[in-house]
Amino acid sequence: MQRAAERDQQNRRERRAKGRGRVLVCAAAVPVVLLAAGCSSGSDSGSGDSGSKSSGSGGTSSSAGGDATPTVQAAAYKKLPDSCAVLSKKTLTSLVPKGVKAGKAGTSSDTATRASCSWSSLDNNGVKGSQFRWLNVSLLRFDSDATRGEGDQLAHAYFSKQVKEAQAVEGAKNTKTTTVAATGDEATLVSYDLKKKEGAFKQQTVVTRVENVVVTLDYNGAGLAGEKTPSAATLAKLAEQAAKEAVATVSAANGEGTAPAASASPSKSASKSPSASPSKSSSASPSASASKKS
Repeated sequence: MQRAAERDQQNRRERRAKGRGRVLVCAAAVPVVLLAAGCSSGSDSGSGDSGSKSSGSGGTSSSAGGDATPTVQAAAYKKLPDSCAVLSKKTLTSLVPKGVKAGKAGTSSDTATRASCSWSSLDNNGVKGSQFRWLNVSLLRFDSDATRGEGDQLAHAYFSKQVKEAQAVEGAKNTKTTTVAATGDEATLVSYDLKKKEGAFKQQTVVTRVENVVVTLDYNGAGLAGEKTPSAATLAKLAEQAAKEAVATVSAANGEGTAPAASASPSKSASKSPSASPSKSSSASPSASASKKS
């Protein structure tokens, strides 16, 4: 009995010892689990950072792409000639014989962008009446603009607008439109008759584009107080010749070709002869780039 009790007691001690061993083993395993969990968490965090950097890089690239501004080719012509010297004395004498020295420059805040000059001629023949002539040359230059387009394209659009305006003058009769050859990059002549209180006027409007510059030449004539009405064909021929010369002067001012002989200096005041400016196309409207720009 005694031995049996001793064996039972010994067995109990062994069971308690084994239980403590298992507790120690479990206790020793806890830090390993925590360490593993810590490494796993660190790895996940690193992966997140990498993803974040990748996303940030993509955003920068997109932003860089969005900042890229479109570019346009620079306009060919950078300046305009003196508007009142755009035609030679010889040419002015044939168009406005009594007004060669009566040129009047138009008002402009930027003569490198837009300019104009007009002449009036009244040849008084006493009781037979008078021959009246009026000439106006307007120059408008367009710069290239990244948001609006290249200078020559903007000039072409304005050229087309000027032709349409000349064709739509109120009260015009017998309107004819013809293409003018060998004058700039494109040129159109619009001719019509216009009845005014002073007499019957023969209007000739030549609109020309050379590179990024538009030249609008308005020329008209009338026989007043009983004088004979001038020939429209003759006026048209003179207007076309003058337009060719004006284009040559614009090109020469920008280093291309040779300018015609200088005309007489303009006067400060215009002649008080009857004004005949029937076409809206005679006044050039500046472009948006020239306002800031035109």
